[in-house]
Amino acid sequence: MAAFAQSKPLLKRTTYKTDKFDFGAGGTLAVVGAPVGSIRIEGWKNREIEISAEIEVTADNEADLAKLSEITGFSLEEGLGRTAVNSIGTHDKKFIKKLGKKFPKHLIGKPFRIDYVIKVPQYCDLQIDGGRGDLFISGVDGVFRLNYLETNARLDLKGGSVLAIFGKGTVDLSVPSQGWRGRIADVQLATGDMKITLPNGINAELDATILRTGKIENAYTGLIPRVRKAEFTEKSIVAKSGVGGGTSLKFTVGDGTLKIGSLGG
Repeated sequence: MAAFAQSKPLLKRTTYKTDKFDFGAGGTLAVVGAPVGSIRIEGWKNREIEISAEIEVTADNEADLAKLSEITGFSLEEGLGRTAVNSIGTHDKKFIKKLGKKFPKHLIGKPFRIDYVIKVPQYCDLQIDGGRGDLFISGVDGVFRLNYLETNARLDLKGGSVLAIFGKGTVDLSVPSQGWRGRIADVQLATGDMKITLPNGINAELDATILRTGKIENAYTGLIPRVRKAEFTEKSIVAKSGVGGGTSLKFTVGDGTLKIGSLGG
């Protein structure tokens, strides 16, 4: 019988990196995530940011693991009113070029992941770009600009605005109270399932759309057509809740399901 060579299993190493620094309320935190990894952001009352990162690298041997652990992590760009957290690793061609010719070519592009837990002042703007991994935001009042290729996202809105584009996955968005101080929520998901939970009696205008395949499942009884004779369909809802008003809610799914319900429903 012919013998088949078995590939040697990859080794893994997990390291941890933390940082903590002063950050005034009302500033902007930008996070560029790793190609794979989760981002969890929690608001707190401290006027500072605390970053905890769990970093996992893989390689064929201990020497390569040590080399990858040295260069994988995150860097900070601190400016007036804005701080950026940039993930660094073998995916970044500009970063690898700075390391020079001594960096082993066979390690370029080796897979890794970084999982972040970040605590920020509760009044703070967020700009997040991620690859593939979970996203969680809670307890933060500000303007969110979110862009993720593939994620299971949970957003508990407190106030401000959210402009989000997700490629694939699930989105669970919750507005906790009818007194939500938000101005606009515009959330787009190309493929997957989106769940929207609204408080009873919220004053808002809502647009829900399925662009291609799938349907809207509306269990929120407080919606009425903005145009008197317009009907809700499985592909489109143009509605208002309460007296309508300045709050704009827009949810779009390309292919998938869009569920709208109420808190406790």
